[in-house]
Amino acid sequence: MAKTQLNVRVDESTAETARERALARGVSVNRYIEELVERDAGEVGHTFVEAASDFMKSYESLFAEEFPEPGRTGRRGGEGRPRT
Repeated sequence: MAKTQLNVRVDESTAETARERALARGVSVNRYIEELVERDAGEVGHTFVEAASDFMKSYESLFAEEFPEPGRTGRRGGEGRPRT
C-alpha cells in the first residue's frame, strides 16, 4: 500500500511522550501514530455496532409484532407488510 506523508505539529511534551511510547512498544513513532489512528477508527465502528445492537434489543418486541415470523400472527393478525 502506498504511504502518504503527514506533517503534524505538537508540543514538545506530546512529541516526547510519542517517542517514549513508540520505544516501549518497539515500533517507530510513525508506526505508533498509525496504530493509534487505526485503533481510533476501529473504535468508531465498534461503537456503532454496539449502539445498533442496543437499539435492536430495545425495540425487539416491536419489530417482532410488526414483522412476525412466517406462521405467526402479529399485531395485524398476520396481515403485515408484504415481504420482499
